[in-house]
Amino acid sequence: MGKEISEGVSRKDFPSDFQFGVATSAYQIEGACNEGGKGESIWDVFTRSEGKIIDGSNGDIAVDQYHLYKEDVELMSKLGFGAYRFSVSWTRIFPDGLGTQANDEGIAYYNNLINALLDKGIQPHITLYHWDLPNHLHESFGGWLSDKIVNYFAIYAETCFESFGDRVKHWITLNEPHQFAVHGYDVGTQAPGRSENPSTEPYVVGHHLLLAHATAVSIYKKKFKAQQGGEIGIAVDCEWAVPFSDKMEDKLAAARSLDFHFGWYLDPIYFGDYPKTMREKLGDRLPKFSDEDRELLRNSIDFLGINQYTTRLIAYATTSPDPGHFYQDQQIERIVKYPGGEAIGEKAASEWLYIVPWGMRSVLNYVAQKYQNPKIYITETGMDDEEDPKALLHEMLDDKKRIEYYKEYLAAVAQAVKDGVDVRGFFAWSFLDNFEWDQGYTKRFGIVYVDYKHGLRRHPKSSALWFSRFLKDDAGERRNTDIRANPLLRRFIYWVLEVLQYFRVDKFMHTCIFENYKKSGPVKDLGPSKWKMDSFQEEVPSLV
Repeated sequence: MGKEISEGVSRKDFPSDFQFGVATSAYQIEGACNEGGKGESIWDVFTRSEGKIIDGSNGDIAVDQYHLYKEDVELMSKLGFGAYRFSVSWTRIFPDGLGTQANDEGIAYYNNLINALLDKGIQPHITLYHWDLPNHLHESFGGWLSDKIVNYFAIYAETCFESFGDRVKHWITLNEPHQFAVHGYDVGTQAPGRSENPSTEPYVVGHHLLLAHATAVSIYKKKFKAQQGGEIGIAVDCEWAVPFSDKMEDKLAAARSLDFHFGWYLDPIYFGDYPKTMREKLGDRLPKFSDEDRELLRNSIDFLGINQYTTRLIAYATTSPDPGHFYQDQQIERIVKYPGGEAIGEKAASEWLYIVPWGMRSVLNYVAQKYQNPKIYITETGMDDEEDPKALLHEMLDDKKRIEYYKEYLAAVAQAVKDGVDVRGFFAWSFLDNFEWDQGYTKRFGIVYVDYKHGLRRHPKSSALWFSRFLKDDAGERRNTDIRANPLLRRFIYWVLEVLQYFRVDKFMHTCIFENYKKSGPVKDLGPSKWKMDSFQEEVPSLV
């Protein structure tokens, strides 16, 4: 697949029913860890272990969407998004995970969120499992290390279908099972933080994740699909792999990387077993499927979710420099520079994230060709900035690199659609800056800035405003009377906002700044934002 990406992209490059949305996950954004009857998850426990999170933080409060969901939904609506992908916290539905007694408060919270979305014309896409296993299940019998987990996940999934399925038409069973298995049970950098048996545990966990997925899908199709009319799938991640050289050993290594990344979870669904390369490399360490398992797994998706961020050059290596057994098993080296020294792409804040938009098109065509051109949603893609406590607000909001990222990745998706790939939707990761797993709050993926120092106030970044214009199909047309069209004036307004955070002069700001500029031309109102200082609280229109 060619590496050239067209420079321009517009809403017209996609089908009229193509869904554009934003994505989050429960532990990263909800907070309220001890409210509403919620139980303890493996991430609640993991983050309290010293040294596990780079900045020593946790998701106890996160960005508090549990309390601020109405404001967030309003902002999504004002920006023009038509879909929201979020995950349900298993421990809000069953605090201990056992499935004996559902938590009414947890169900009520998600009902309220779903209804708020639908009231604004936003379609909910629910992920059932985004890594936050009830800790009781992990402690009592090993969680995903035991086949018992399949039954408990089935009970949880069925409760969600029953409680929300009359309004939710898009379900994702698992998010990135590959990442969860490797980081949680091989290198141990994420919950539950295991690295005791790295040569076997990731593959055992992956096996049970697949069976849990297939069981949940079977329940949905047998009991709910005909009446509720929804669809169900899985979200897998794929780092595109390109041979480092023309050597056959590098070409085979790149193909093997895709098998271990993508094929690990998709081959059993489409072909009834793990990839041949995995069987050859892992032998008895890779679990086997029974005939009953194969039948359960066969075509157990209505659609495929793809989380695609980056690309690597792959070379054969007898010993991989990457940590953990997973890459050693593949006998590959992941490289970020071409033989001539040129980087494969510009680096974002995270050490693993190089911006390679043509890799998106390549992944999509690869999936279409190998896996019968399934219905696809891009369930995650995005880039991060480094948190900088010294940066001024206007500097953090002016995310030009993120705008270019989305332009180029959307152009790659549009080209894949023209290639004949059946892509139905695109979800930006993430709607909000949030708790970025083992990186804590040191990385910001959001198109909306969250002010951690001043009451978690939301500020749409330039990328959010770009998306808003893109979705209205007028990305290149802006009236000069809009204050956002004047970068110097916009910078001055941001500076004023920062100063005013330390003074109780909201009324002055409202009358002397907002009203005067509103008279000069239409300013898009993106909804109210809470201004909180001690006991004083005033509603002010959001300028950004």
